[in-house]
Amino acid sequence: MRLAVFNGSPRKKAGNTQILLEKFAEGYKSIDSDVLFGAYLKDMQKAGENVKAFKEADIIVIGFPLYTDAMPGVVKYFFEKLWLEKPLSGKKLGFIVQSGFPEAIHSTFVEKYLERFTENLGCEYLGTIIKGGGEAIRQTPEKSNRKLFDYFRKLGKELARNQQFNQDILQELKKTYMFSPAVRFVFRVIRPMGLFDRYWNKELKKNNAFEKRYDAPYSGS
Repeated sequence: MRLAVFNGSPRKKAGNTQILLEKFAEGYKSIDSDVLFGAYLKDMQKAGENVKAFKEADIIVIGFPLYTDAMPGVVKYFFEKLWLEKPLSGKKLGFIVQSGFPEAIHSTFVEKYLERFTENLGCEYLGTIIKGGGEAIRQTPEKSNRKLFDYFRKLGKELARNQQFNQDILQELKKTYMFSPAVRFVFRVIRPMGLFDRYWNKELKKNNAFEKRYDAPYSGS
């Protein structure tokens, strides 16, 4: 069965979504070589081509990072294009959602939307693979991510063999679902030290946005 893989990250090849999709596709291709990989939803001018690829596939996996508890605008744009083509019955649709939040609970709200959206398209919902703490993936050596990458390869293999996601692995990847009260208390105590801000402050400065970090352009004031 033909698998089509779409990357909804605004970072395209430079993001963590790309890495996870590559490992997933590796697993699938080890069983079934019929894979269409490399479509980037950020290339909005190619939305028509991407819709065509979607319609020609039997199984579709769309990966994207969590943006403000939802999806990037380029993913929503693609969804709106798909909506015009419904019903898309006979197709199996699944998702990969990764985020910098360590807790998987942040992604469960968009997960509910994705399930409903899939059903409204007329597709069969495969499920949503949720991976928290994703921001560190591209910044750590591959050997440090060996277990994670093995999970994604196994998910790809399972999909190729049985046309479904391995539910045990999905549940394993959702850990940590939510920090315990004790851990949250520790975070509240050490947060004023600024330890959690170092990485993001570095990114803000690199992009000349540090002085604008408290701007509220839509506040109306």
